[in-house]
Amino acid sequence: MKNRAKCKLCKNVIESFHRHDYVSCSCGEISIDGGQDQYGASARDWANFLRVDDEGNEIIPKVVDKEPETIDVVEEPKISRQAKIDMLKSMAESIERLPQNAMTLPITHYDHLSLIILLHSILTSTDDQ
Repeated sequence: MKNRAKCKLCKNVIESFHRHDYVSCSCGEISIDGGQDQYGASARDWANFLRVDDEGNEIIPKVVDKEPETIDVVEEPKISRQAKIDMLKSMAESIERLPQNAMTLPITHYDHLSLIILLHSILTSTDDQ
């Protein structure tokens, strides 16, 4: 079955063709992704979301609320403020050594998140080591 959906508000039929193909309807009410590998879907209001099968039939999905997964909290290792600053400097130096064509490529959200976490850790650190 194709990964297709229809928005009841704007009447758009959207389709995700491959794993990293995130598609939203024109009004932004519904989205799908994952192609035929993963049938990911999201909606502001699930009452406006319809699945569309290969024959064009509209299917009302059954929405099941999952309980949030519990995550084991791991204590952060003790790293001095200076060591964190050195890590930040090392990250910058690594980026500066990239070839010129790599400097124009987009970064991932994981790259961005890593930088933000490191900066937050430095700025909120209370140790003076």
